[in-house]
Amino acid sequence: MKKANWEIKKLSEVVDFQRGLTYSKNDEVDFSDNIVLRSNNVDLKTNSLDFDDLRYISNKIEIPESKKVTKGSIIVCTANGSKSHLGKVALIDDDYGYAFGGFMGLLKPKVTLNSNFLFYAMTSDAYKKFIGALSDGANINNLKFSDLGNFEITVPPLPEQQRIVSVLDESFTNISKAKDNAEQNLKNAKELFESYLHSIFTNKENNWEEKTLGEVCEDLFAGGDVDKNNMSRTKTDVFSIPIFTNGEKNKGLYGYTNIARVTKPSITISARGTIGYSEIREEAFYPAVRLIVVIPRLDVIILPFLKYVISGMGFIHSGSSIPQLTVPMVKDYPVNLPPLEQQQVIVKKLDELSNETKKLEAIYEKKLKDLEELKKSILQKAFNGEL
Repeated sequence: MKKANWEIKKLSEVVDFQRGLTYSKNDEVDFSDNIVLRSNNVDLKTNSLDFDDLRYISNKIEIPESKKVTKGSIIVCTANGSKSHLGKVALIDDDYGYAFGGFMGLLKPKVTLNSNFLFYAMTSDAYKKFIGALSDGANINNLKFSDLGNFEITVPPLPEQQRIVSVLDESFTNISKAKDNAEQNLKNAKELFESYLHSIFTNKENNWEEKTLGEVCEDLFAGGDVDKNNMSRTKTDVFSIPIFTNGEKNKGLYGYTNIARVTKPSITISARGTIGYSEIREEAFYPAVRLIVVIPRLDVIILPFLKYVISGMGFIHSGSSIPQLTVPMVKDYPVNLPPLEQQQVIVKKLDELSNETKKLEAIYEKKLKDLEELKKSILQKAFNGEL
């Protein structure tokens, strides 16, 4: 409930609005003193400035001071090809002297409004819902200030605004630290499993044999290599590997889901490298062109062990803009192969650790979600006078 001395104002009543600088493509240069902030310079997730990709325009262009960001102002995206970026904001925390582009706007709080208080109001759920309602169900990829200015903001007296900002700053700093810790713990949990998986296949015992993947497979071929007149193959168990990688060193099997498909039946491959396999009972399958199909020799390697071998594979790519696996690369991949009985023991250990890792991941992912909900709750309390 709004306190007695709090007012509800429209955004247009408490800020001055300025549209961004318009310029032609011919004005752009590789480097100059004239820097222009655009939509990509506002991080959608963190509502902070991102200076990784700056745009420069010729020094011949004289930029009016009104088209430059100033400390304490709020930059807002007013046009974008993606509706999710419409209305995103960032607080200008210094006098950078940068211009802001034509698809951006600048909000300058009037003397009755604390700029940090305004920033928090424009990162709240209420603001996001307001922006969503403006473009919901319509082909609208730009915001007019005549519409944006209708956003209602609860405005307490200036000293109360400053007190609220102080409390929010401290609370969000603590939440940010907690999120960083949770994200690090989540990363550690994933790396722990990967480290153990790597150690299993690099620290071989005396009774292990050194093989290649091709030697432990009955067949290994790329979808595009199969004769079109004989595309269907009938096998009990198969694996599939996407041939494209995400370009990371030693991450050869992290493929894209949209190219990792077979027609019948489905073989699932997640975008982060979890490779599923199908037990196909007397059914034909049609390997997609961008898959490498692996049919193991079940007399020397059990399927769960092969799954871990494949998920732990890594390749170093060089000289290719799009790293790509080939059949010879996969066939020649070294495999330290223990006896079948020992494979079962190793798989049991890996399964147990994998399950525990998934439990830890679920805990930390929930914590991250809870922290984000806490942040929303605190903001809501702040603007309801309940903080």
